[in-house]
Amino acid sequence: MDLRNLRIAAHVELISLLVMLANIATAHLQAVSSLMGPTHGCAYLFVVIGTWRGKQATARTRATALLPGIGGLLVVHRLAT
Repeated sequence: MDLRNLRIAAHVELISLLVMLANIATAHLQAVSSLMGPTHGCAYLFVVIGTWRGKQATARTRATALLPGIGGLLVVHRLAT
């Protein structure tokens, strides 16, 4: 997996989670929830599947990818070093 694509998906995952949490804490608009929910889910799955398919990922890195929100960024950091 290309590290650039994984980095983009990790950022989308984190930003969409933050937007969803801010939406719940404030106005709780249905339109925001129905847009951000699938966006976050797709980005999360992209990070998890991309990490698990990567040949250089260790078992610890694969487990880290399962953390919602921050897991993708941690995986990118581990794979970049």
